[in-house]
Amino acid sequence: MTKKSKKTPLDFIIDKLTNSIENVITGDSFNTDITLLSRADLKTVTKKNGWVFDWKYEWSQPEREVFKLTIVNNTGIIQGLVSLEIRSDHVYIHLIESAPFNKGKMKVYAGVSGNLVAYACKISIQRGFDGFVSFISKSRLIDHYTKTLGAYHFGDHLMIIDRNAALILIDKYFKNHVL
Repeated sequence: MTKKSKKTPLDFIIDKLTNSIENVITGDSFNTDITLLSRADLKTVTKKNGWVFDWKYEWSQPEREVFKLTIVNNTGIIQGLVSLEIRSDHVYIHLIESAPFNKGKMKVYAGVSGNLVAYACKISIQRGFDGFVSFISKSRLIDHYTKTLGAYHFGDHLMIIDRNAALILIDKYFKNHVL
């Protein structure tokens, strides 16, 4: 199997569904922006800097778009990344990763992964796909995604987020945004 055709099972954790992202110590919420990852950003999202995935590879794939999550008025610090592909009838999530400082027991912000999944749902609505999103899950996280995202286990490792679950996520993260 070539690297291009390999489907990476995702293992992001939905730590908490927040209204944006939330500082885990203070509980303060911060509004976020999601924009395309730039060529310049690629220098900061490297394995050397603690990122797990090869974001340069994701960014170079013509069928994919990589988006970065930042805090409003603090766009220099990337909180998380998502790689999306617009398919014929839904949005497919190739990868999601929280910034290294947003993982584990010492994480700074909660809600990063949920925010990025909600963004994929928002794109799906905007593209006329009724909020449908899919991704491949690691076995041990299938129940987690069912409980936290309202995703359906469609067989094997395929997870589907339908319109109802998508609208809940979009409402949680993008209340003030027009679809």
